[in-house]
Amino acid sequence: MTQPNDRYACPLADRYASGRMAALFSPHTRIRTWRRLWVALADAERRIGLPVSARQVAALKAHVDDIDFDAAAAVEREVRHDVMAHVRTYGAQVPLAAPIIHLGATSCFVTDNADLVIYRDALRLLSDRLVAVIRTLATFAYRHRAVPTLGYTHLQPAQLTTVGKRAALWLQDFVDDLEQLTFVLERLKFRGVKGTTGTQASFLALCDGDEQRVIKLDRLVARAFGFSECYEVVGQTYPRKLDAEILAVLAGVAMSASKMTNDIRYLQSVGELEESFGTHQVGSSAMAFKRNPMRSERADSLARLILSLTTSPQMTAATQFLERTLDDSANRRIVLPEALLAADAVLLLCNDIAGGLAVCRGVIRRRIDEALPFLAMESIMMAAVRKGGDRQQLHERLRVHAMDAVARRRNGQAVDLLARMAADPQIGLTQAEIDALLDPQAFVGRAPAQTARFVAGVRAQLRRHRRFFPKDDARVVV
Repeated sequence: MTQPNDRYACPLADRYASGRMAALFSPHTRIRTWRRLWVALADAERRIGLPVSARQVAALKAHVDDIDFDAAAAVEREVRHDVMAHVRTYGAQVPLAAPIIHLGATSCFVTDNADLVIYRDALRLLSDRLVAVIRTLATFAYRHRAVPTLGYTHLQPAQLTTVGKRAALWLQDFVDDLEQLTFVLERLKFRGVKGTTGTQASFLALCDGDEQRVIKLDRLVARAFGFSECYEVVGQTYPRKLDAEILAVLAGVAMSASKMTNDIRYLQSVGELEESFGTHQVGSSAMAFKRNPMRSERADSLARLILSLTTSPQMTAATQFLERTLDDSANRRIVLPEALLAADAVLLLCNDIAGGLAVCRGVIRRRIDEALPFLAMESIMMAAVRKGGDRQQLHERLRVHAMDAVARRRNGQAVDLLARMAADPQIGLTQAEIDALLDPQAFVGRAPAQTARFVAGVRAQLRRHRRFFPKDDARVVV
């Protein structure tokens, strides 16, 4: 006998994504949406004068949630067709309406339109997730906008920046993602009531050749699901390029999350930033002292999954022969839900990380102090020139001292660069004069102002942004 833990379980739904996102891709949501589509079709057909009664529509509505999955599975084993299995099961529950269920429609009427409804709701949820991440990162960036820290190019210390300015770079990526997601959401259309090859021939026959009634039927069903537009032309399915466009948005989210979390992983490795760490959290089963950036690692891992999934919808769209082929079905059942579940999990993690990120100012200042004598050499040279020094000679003296200091550091000796420069009569600056040039705030340029200005713009943008789900049921991140 099969036990509850004897079958594979999807970690994305069971472990990482929120309950709300997982519910969107549940069998119940999918088949319930099919039934809602059959109700909407029947009601629209009644309204345009086809032989469908109000009693039949009401009977269908009464059983929308009364789904007998076991009965449908038994029928599917016989007919080997999932849509027809549910048509027959629904009809058995509602004998009065059985003759008019799915009237004039093809399977893709329910499968594709239901997918569009589910994807729209999933993208709306991701929109809310992105807004949450952006708000949290904006708060972090503004709070630390003036905290100097080492900047890096080639992963080597470079000019100083600020902790907040670096976070603003992460923030900017997520803002771009929100703009792209909003663009896709606003362009999302319904497949509608189009028939077997998209010509609406079956509905035109039902309407005795009256094209206006067919157009009205299409519009009524779309509006029942909150869509203002239908695709004007389709084959049997909605254009599969849409799936690729959705994955492109999710890939953008994955790139942004991976960039941010990899930066955090590096900065935690050198002690500048730290993820939050629970009182009873265990970092390692062997090394009791470990405080690993496990949330960032998990987010990056899931982001990598999303990026790896992006090519499937592209190949599917590229190989849909003529009006459609069925080689898209199995692939889409896996790729789209997994990518959307993973994106949900990634954004939940990113918001949690950004909200609990600790800035280790003492470590940051120590690392600045170690690097600043090198980074400040141009300022030191300019100060010496102002006291009458020769720029070219000063450059050479500073280069010699810098190379000697680097050699000492490589040998594990104390770096005495400041003292060497102060003791060099050819440079002509006292220790006090050199120390006065080493204020980290003098090396961050406009980073604080840039960050403040950018965050203000982001906050203004968010005030105009619609929030789709007022309540949240996000999985607790541990």
